[in-house]
Amino acid sequence: TAERVSVMYEENTKPARSARAVSLLIVVSAAALLAAFAGPSLKKETIRFYPTYARPPAEHGLLYELANGITREHGAESSGFRLLDHSYDGLLARLALIDSAVSSLDIQTYLWYPDHSGRLILERAIHAANRGVHVRMIVDDLLTIGQDQLIYELNQKPNIEVRLFNPWKDRSTLSRGGEMIAEMERLNTRMHDKLLIADGQAAVVGGRNLGDHYFGLSHDYNFHDLDLLGFGHIARQSNAMFDHFWNSEWVVSAVNLDVEPDPEFAEQAWDNLQAKNRAAEELTAFGAEARDWRDVAIGLAGELHVGESLLVFDETADNTIAQNVAEKMFGFMGLAQEELLITNAYIIPSQPAIDFLRSLTERGVHVRILTNSLASHDVPAVNSHYRDWRDDLIKAGVELYELRPDPAIRSLVEVPPVEGEFVGLHTKSVVVDREYVFIGSMNFDPRSFNINTEAGAFVRSPELAAELAEVMNRDMQPENAWQVFLDEDGDPYWVNSDETVYKQPARNTSQRIMDKIFKVVPKEQY
Repeated sequence: TAERVSVMYEENTKPARSARAVSLLIVVSAAALLAAFAGPSLKKETIRFYPTYARPPAEHGLLYELANGITREHGAESSGFRLLDHSYDGLLARLALIDSAVSSLDIQTYLWYPDHSGRLILERAIHAANRGVHVRMIVDDLLTIGQDQLIYELNQKPNIEVRLFNPWKDRSTLSRGGEMIAEMERLNTRMHDKLLIADGQAAVVGGRNLGDHYFGLSHDYNFHDLDLLGFGHIARQSNAMFDHFWNSEWVVSAVNLDVEPDPEFAEQAWDNLQAKNRAAEELTAFGAEARDWRDVAIGLAGELHVGESLLVFDETADNTIAQNVAEKMFGFMGLAQEELLITNAYIIPSQPAIDFLRSLTERGVHVRILTNSLASHDVPAVNSHYRDWRDDLIKAGVELYELRPDPAIRSLVEVPPVEGEFVGLHTKSVVVDREYVFIGSMNFDPRSFNINTEAGAFVRSPELAAELAEVMNRDMQPENAWQVFLDEDGDPYWVNSDETVYKQPARNTSQRIMDKIFKVVPKEQY
């Protein structure tokens, strides 16, 4: 998939752009070649609007009632939280917030796939707009190829506004390739954030994109992932983040897509969307129709963990990104006095990161890390740059675990009747001393630290931290992961409940070959 990159990076400076530069001859030649394949584009003169902001938090409706119950009892700075550990819960919570919204709905995402879950979320959002909810969407432009007419028509609907982050000016596949060569530094920066806010009273923050891999609905493979559902103050913090991007110079309204209105296309697309959602066997567990969630909310109210949150995000500025999350993350982990638990899907360490972890273990902090094995990876390229650091992590005193592609938690990842070929890890979470939690979008790698925009919630809640620690410990058990050890010669070997192996586990020979080939690609791109 388009999103693969991960762990602690050595410095907070931008990677050298000169390494990505291409000669003027190549650029000119590419431009001349691609001119023959001219396709759709953005309008030459960008249409921009005065800044607009989220509607005030709704003062009625189901979400208001849930949030108001928290703030009334615990104060305006508090929120009620629930982990979304199961794939089923991840999609169900989003549908519940969309269906329950009475005033506003804001969706910000890196990837939004036109698959089962992507279409279902879109249909429910359109239904919300049809009943008068103001819907705003920010989507990174990376994978919107061929969707211009749909995005344009969506933006034309009453109560819906769509904006694209860092869009390509030339919209066809071939033209995008040429523009990427010519404007590598700009177009290499992507919005990796994921956020859904309803009524300014409830929000989902975390790592899941909008697509089947993230909700247990893919027949190829599915991700074990994690989100945080919150009611109360966290939603107001999320509104501020969304508004920052909504009014950013990096974001462009869909009115700038150079296409003509096509009512017939819009009507047919709507009919097709509904028909596909109702015909999809994969969506049986969720139901095709919007519903009343009050019965679910009654049970949920007593399950929420109360805590105080700080939502952090990398901020956009003219022609640059202020990487705030990485610096705050190291400060957060440095708070650990007894225990540091890290689950992060894509890890590429560095010597300063190793030194940081060693400084923690030397003062008695128990550090455990779970990441992907080569066998559970969907992109071996990340493993190519991670594998040489295994021994350094272990020598620094870290307990290192790698996910199995056939974990016992598979039943929590896949939603029947779907059965994928393997399970991969996509979670980005941290627990400090069973008191503090981080859940967000940031991988621990050069790209997340220095190129993309990232976001996440820091929460102080011993109850939430205890629950997340249990989840992370469960995932590190031998039926779900290998623990990596070093033998007498300092070479790694892997132990799980079924076997001990002395060669890094892989699903097939092709993975091993790709693992070697991608070693030549600069790690700064992952």
